[in-house]
Order: sequence, then C-alpha cells, then structure tokens
Amino acid sequence: MSPNATHLPKPGVKTARDLMTPGAHCVGHDEPVLRAAHRMAELGVGALPIRDGGDRIIGMITDRDIVVRVLVPGKDPATTPAGELAGGAVTVGPDDDAEKILRTMAAHKVRRLPVLDGHRLVGMVAQADIARALPHPEVGALLGALSSD
Repeated sequence: MSPNATHLPKPGVKTARDLMTPGAHCVGHDEPVLRAAHRMAELGVGALPIRDGGDRIIGMITDRDIVVRVLVPGKDPATTPAGELAGGAVTVGPDDDAEKILRTMAAHKVRRLPVLDGHRLVGMVAQADIARALPHPEVGALLGALSSD
C-alpha cells in the first residue's frame, strides 16, 4: 500500500469533490467591497472567497458582512477593500469527507467553505450540499450548531 493510500476516500463516501460547486469565483483583497457586492449579485451568491495578491484564500466576504461591517458603520463600499473583511480562511480539501466538512462548518459556524487543492481554489461546498448528502439527524445537528449563539 502506498503512503498516500490512507488519504484516499473510502468507496461510497461523499467527498468535497463530489459535493462542491466547481469553478468558484473570488474577489481580490484590494478590490472594493462594492465590486464584490456586484459580483455576488451577478453570480447569484451570498459569499465569495477573498484572495491575497496571489492565489491564496485569506477569508470570505458575505452579503451580511457588507451590511453589518461596511454599510451600518458608514464606511464607503466603493473605497473599502474586501480584504478588510477577511478574518482568516476556513477551508476544506477536495478529498475531505462529508462528516469532516460537517464538523468544520459546525465548529466555525460557517455555511460555505472554499475547497482548496493545495492553494488552488477548485470549488465551494455549501450547507445545502451537505444537507443533500447526509442523513437527516446529522443535517439537523449542523443546522442547530450553525443557528446557536
């Protein structure tokens, strides 16, 4: 058995690669929040990964972040850089199984996770993707964990 064989998914187990929406878009850390909002509207999504000056994901920006952290305090979304909202990236790998994704979402209270292959963004996995893949009791536990304070 090769040394990497322990990292291969078990047959029949759903992985992030199986569940994710491939080809995710992101926003640069120096792009204005307003541009991120326009991109979210164009794509019909509520969140985008934020990348540094290269291809590393440094966080996420959500529609809620824009309202609570930019608009309400009176900041200008046309001049506030998206990177100002990056609080660190919580990600999963393409071969991580649904249960690990579930635990990661619950532990960090996030509804969407970028899927990284190395440092390359290959997709996004969302709460709805997990809900379709897991038995109902596990989905209920995730929803409870995400909704609790």
